[in-house]
Amino acid sequence: MSPLTSSHRFTRALVRPPTPNFAEGLTSVSLGTPDVACAMAQHAAYCDALRACGLAVEALPPQPAFPDATFIEDTAVIVPGVAVLTRPGAASRLGEVASVRDAATRAMGAGCMVREIVAPGTLDGGDVCEHGRHLFIGISHRTNGEGARQLAAFVAPAGYTASTIDIRGIDSILHLKSGLVSIDDELLVAIDELAAHPALAGQPVLRVPPAEAYAANCVRVNDRVLVAEGYPRFLGELRRRGFAPLELGMSEFRKMDGGLSCLSLRLP
Repeated sequence: MSPLTSSHRFTRALVRPPTPNFAEGLTSVSLGTPDVACAMAQHAAYCDALRACGLAVEALPPQPAFPDATFIEDTAVIVPGVAVLTRPGAASRLGEVASVRDAATRAMGAGCMVREIVAPGTLDGGDVCEHGRHLFIGISHRTNGEGARQLAAFVAPAGYTASTIDIRGIDSILHLKSGLVSIDDELLVAIDELAAHPALAGQPVLRVPPAEAYAANCVRVNDRVLVAEGYPRFLGELRRRGFAPLELGMSEFRKMDGGLSCLSLRLP
């Protein structure tokens, strides 16, 4: 495990609890209807885990008009000095962004540049994997090439580079970070379908066993790695490599295409 750098060092997080109509949100999987009470309990445990990692957690009000709004990561991409408000690729989620603007800019403080993806660009934050000072941007059914181009231009003045990975042919994931995350500036975690992608050439990659592919969406938060519970092989490999995993129940969010990274906007 290499020394902690800005892409994994956080002090604050914005979250949004699930609403009672959470089960009315979008999903591409057939894993059953989520138990909303269980989802709320899992979300509370997630917030406790962020606090245990040293973060101050701000919970924004639930948005019953937008049952997917608990997946707050999709509404913004934040790097030191720059907050980019997204334009979600699902029309039903466009209204989620406005309420995040003030909270994100307030949390980032004076001097933060605020930019916004505009039509015809679309961008979901879940398609953006920050690895050191490079962004891998997934071209998906929610993020298009124009959205990726705008994001790359917005973060370039802050010293970030960017490249794209087309995931539209990978049916098992909705967003790039469902299958590719950075847990160390010298190590990526990836599902088999992405591990050998040309965009990752030369990068050390920890492959997630196919039977445990959901665990790929883990989150490095300071000295810990948040991991969905129930994936012992991946958990053991993290420990073997010197990481300190923290397991969390994610069963109800998985039913709605959600993962650990989706549930917060983590701020430097």
